[in-house]
Amino acid sequence: MQKVRWGIIGCGNVTEVKSGPAFNKVEHSELVAVMRRDGAKAKDYAERHGVPKWYDKAEDLIHDSEVDTVYIATPPDSHAAYTLQVAAAGKPVYVEKPMALNYAQCLEMIAACEQAGVPLFVAFYRRSQPAFNKVKELLESQAIGEVRFVSIKLYQPLQPQQYQEALPWRVQPEISGGGLFHDLAPHQLDILDFILGPIASASGQVANQAGLYEAEDLVTAQFRFESGVLGSGVWCFSVAEQQQTDSIEIVGSSGRITFPTFAKEPIRLETAAGTEEFMLPPPQHVQQPFIQSIVEELTGQGKCPGTAVSAARTSWVMDQIVGRS
Repeated sequence: MQKVRWGIIGCGNVTEVKSGPAFNKVEHSELVAVMRRDGAKAKDYAERHGVPKWYDKAEDLIHDSEVDTVYIATPPDSHAAYTLQVAAAGKPVYVEKPMALNYAQCLEMIAACEQAGVPLFVAFYRRSQPAFNKVKELLESQAIGEVRFVSIKLYQPLQPQQYQEALPWRVQPEISGGGLFHDLAPHQLDILDFILGPIASASGQVANQAGLYEAEDLVTAQFRFESGVLGSGVWCFSVAEQQQTDSIEIVGSSGRITFPTFAKEPIRLETAAGTEEFMLPPPQHVQQPFIQSIVEELTGQGKCPGTAVSAARTSWVMDQIVGRS
């Protein structure tokens, strides 16, 4: 491709700032069409963002001859079906995370895209952000020596007002794959795959303690990387406000690195020489560097740091943790 002309299926909140505007800000890239089942909302989005075309049927966008590549920004329950349709039309696919409801669907998506001869990308965009590349750089330079273990902690406050009327789709397993663990943990597990390599084995326990919805609101896990590094994680979504925590800690033979996944806080490097902090905030449109890498790959100018295979690994790990075989 000389230029990548994008279409979006599902122009909801994630596309307002995080991703949508980036398609027009990346060189050799243009957003030419959007789709939403509510045609009025699709039209509104198109007008506000200066997008030439809008649709209320995904099939019309997929088969638009002026759309080269499709970004699927719908909830996870439709990722697999839309990916198969886009692949059948012979077009590259960029799909939101988590990649699908489960690992089995991920494999179907990969197979369909391989058979059609089109690339498949998944929105694990932190792989292209400066903060996480800094962590990777520190580890590769052995700033903390040999890595021993990693610990994930994500605690969020109980917010019962969110569940008094209609349940958000993120806590409906038939739509999201599970609870908030399935929405947030993929970013953390994928970034660990990026900086420490694949996880070879994982297990966990789940519970619903607050009873605000049927999906799990507490997940604990233990896992082993192919390198031999061990890891653990706790994701709890029913704590008090003051207990809110967002931390990944990587401990090595001569120091440790701690950093957040979602909060705007610095990377902290602690060694015998002292403590050093690195503040590397994300860009305005958090997906823009990753989208740029996709465009560079599609135009033959570079390579995206994430693959469908690496994204599927994260779905496999989540399945192992929640006991889904």
